[in-house]
Amino acid sequence: MEILLNGHRTETDAADMVQLKRQVYGDFGLDADACKKCIWIVEGFQTDENLPLREGMTVNWIQKGIFPPKEEMESMLCARHTPHVYEKAKKARVAVAGLGGLGSNIAVMLARTGIGHLHLIDFDVVEPSNLNRQQYFIEHLGMYKTEAMKALLSHINPYIEVTIDTVRIDESNCLQLFAEDEIICEAFDKADAKAMLTEQILCYCPDKTLICGSGMAGYGPSNTIVTKKLNHYFYICGDGISGAGPGHGLMAPRVTVCAAHQANMVLRCILGLDAEDKEDSNAE
Repeated sequence: MEILLNGHRTETDAADMVQLKRQVYGDFGLDADACKKCIWIVEGFQTDENLPLREGMTVNWIQKGIFPPKEEMESMLCARHTPHVYEKAKKARVAVAGLGGLGSNIAVMLARTGIGHLHLIDFDVVEPSNLNRQQYFIEHLGMYKTEAMKALLSHINPYIEVTIDTVRIDESNCLQLFAEDEIICEAFDKADAKAMLTEQILCYCPDKTLICGSGMAGYGPSNTIVTKKLNHYFYICGDGISGAGPGHGLMAPRVTVCAAHQANMVLRCILGLDAEDKEDSNAE
């Protein structure tokens, strides 16, 4: 029969996973210790079960600690995300405006999702107070956030395209910066910057999707953070009221919850799903 093994159409006489593993390990000359370090994914699920094989089945395997080539890496991501999801994510162009608590978390989640082109924009550098909620490490201190995040994402998924603009976004450059982006995640700290970006995109780029964050400070209930649709191309994530202030700072858990809402809404938009549609309504 023919199966798809690590993205390659492969003829095999194996009837089940035990026989296939024996065949693969023999072909690659792996010893017992190397075999124990192998992970197998069958039709998108990691499993050690001895499942029967069938014509056209998708199977992926990888040795722990060994980075796969691009074709095999993409095959594994496709298997884990399911094919129709990964193929659409791979073609998408998404911008993240601001790489602080929201934006750095959004960027990491989108990279793990396999978004094909990420556009990262920020003017600031990483400093110690950022480390309580942002996706940076000690070694990034003093680096521009754009450069630090691009380097970080290369360790997660080196095969996506990441472009950066180390610049402050304002009315004079906003439209030009986002000209090539289909979906924009607003991740600013300051209300005036949020208002400026929202006005510019909604007024002059009505066909672009804008996903904003509003209200995620403190340590209130996670379930008060929601995703709301304001019009066909405009969504806001957050509780809408929790602003940062003295005694009510920005904490990693709620900021990350809000960032996850924004990243998930990006994926739903790519798949043609609305804020509250059933998952399978238009995903195909």
